[in-house]
Amino acid sequence: MSDCCHPPAATPPQAAHAHEHHGHAQGGSWRAAASITLHCLTGCAIGEWTGLAIGVSLGLESHHTIMLAVTLAFLCGFGLTLLPLMRRGMSFSQAWRLVWLGEVVSISVMELVMNIVDYHLGGMGSGMSLLHPQYWIAFGIAAVAGYFAALPVNWWLLRRNLKNCH
Repeated sequence: MSDCCHPPAATPPQAAHAHEHHGHAQGGSWRAAASITLHCLTGCAIGEWTGLAIGVSLGLESHHTIMLAVTLAFLCGFGLTLLPLMRRGMSFSQAWRLVWLGEVVSISVMELVMNIVDYHLGGMGSGMSLLHPQYWIAFGIAAVAGYFAALPVNWWLLRRNLKNCH
């Protein structure tokens, strides 16, 4: 695959870095924004679900569950972004400098919306079992809401070269 978000495997890290600036590659297209938003959602959802599962299973108060879920969402989101770049030959600090701002903004928007929606739908912190359908309904709706909240943000970040494909 050799589109804006997936440079060829044999591309040297420096060339991949230059290729990944969407302002130069595709001008920050909606297609590229959709791809990176889905990637962001994957990391956020893994961390979010893990935090919610731990918090609900342990009977933590809702604000502790939210803090745990958000922390793990950021860790997983950054992990899914940084590890592939480091596998391509970038050092941690090079990869961090490339992605930190765009990821912080994108993950923050996604997490804010996901947690508000999930909380108001009774999915987190309500003491319900992970086996209860409402838990999963709330999580699913929150994930969709988070995606659509972060999509225009990522498009804007791409247009201004503040976010890169990873």
